[in-house]
Amino acid sequence: MKQLLSNKRKSQILKIFWITVAWIIIAGFQFLISYSLVRLLKCDFGDLRPIYFLKGALLTGLLAGIIGGTALVFVWEKWLRIKKYGTALFNMFWSYCIIFVLVAIPTGLYFHSQGLGLPFYDPKVIETMTMHLFGLDQLLNFVIWLSIVLITLIALQVNDKYGPGVFRSFLLGKYFHAKREERIFMFLDLRSSTTIAEKLGEERYFHFIKNVFKDVTPAILNARGEIYQYVGDEIVISWPMNTGIKDSNCLQCFFEIQLALSRQNSFYKENYDGLQPEFKAGLHYGFVMAGEVGVVKRDIAYSGDVLNTTARIQSMCNELGVNVLLSQFLLDKLALRPHLFNTKRVGEMLLRGKEQKVTLYTV
Repeated sequence: MKQLLSNKRKSQILKIFWITVAWIIIAGFQFLISYSLVRLLKCDFGDLRPIYFLKGALLTGLLAGIIGGTALVFVWEKWLRIKKYGTALFNMFWSYCIIFVLVAIPTGLYFHSQGLGLPFYDPKVIETMTMHLFGLDQLLNFVIWLSIVLITLIALQVNDKYGPGVFRSFLLGKYFHAKREERIFMFLDLRSSTTIAEKLGEERYFHFIKNVFKDVTPAILNARGEIYQYVGDEIVISWPMNTGIKDSNCLQCFFEIQLALSRQNSFYKENYDGLQPEFKAGLHYGFVMAGEVGVVKRDIAYSGDVLNTTARIQSMCNELGVNVLLSQFLLDKLALRPHLFNTKRVGEMLLRGKEQKVTLYTV
């Protein structure tokens, strides 16, 4: 649990870091454009040296990245998930106004204190900064940075739409040509889904599945998992080999999913006639071919025997009366610590469609 929380925080901090870096670069580029225009028009800087403008621009990017990036990652993305878009956008706009002022005040104090040669707390510096804060140039800055924030937010949303890392792979053309990769797969299937669907009816069952997927997604992402597909009430999750093995992320993921659902017990009892969602899972690893497919709706697809084998391992859960099964091949790779996991050998199973027996374990 602590490790998964750590993964989540690392991911969020990494997002803020890259947002800050990008915004510092944008602020520096903004300075270069302004400086070039001033030189082109042969305007006079007065007593201010260009270095003051550059430092002020970089300070703006730094503060905007730290404060605005934190708001984006910890607050605004959450608003977009849980609120109506109109409400979320309104809340984001007024909070952006507050952040803009919080960034503009210290950068303005620095800039004008340098220009006037006075301490930043001098009344004249404060008065000049206040007048500048409500000037036309700041209004232009307000619009420019609002556009930058919106573009950043759209990029984050698109990244979430495709899944962490997938959008970057598209942009870099990583899978334009198919390549062979070693990956871990987990097939998650909702228990008693047919019975639940019959009890709830089509509409309520749709909302039931939607809530279940929403509740388990943070656990998947915190375990560094990539959601490959939603297939009805099933989720297919994938990890690059090193990522899935590290800290037993692939196995930890299943138990964190169960924990996330147990925390929502009261919600499901109240809204879905006492029905409680529970998953069964099969895990295996092997080599797959990965590449871009589709023309209108492009996606990254995996093909290989490991997918069929993992699906068949998951299908054995009901027959064996367990919630999770994994192959010995994967178990040997994980090198689990005894005090964290208690593994039990189920036996050698001849899986449907397979000629070679696979030794299965439960945890």
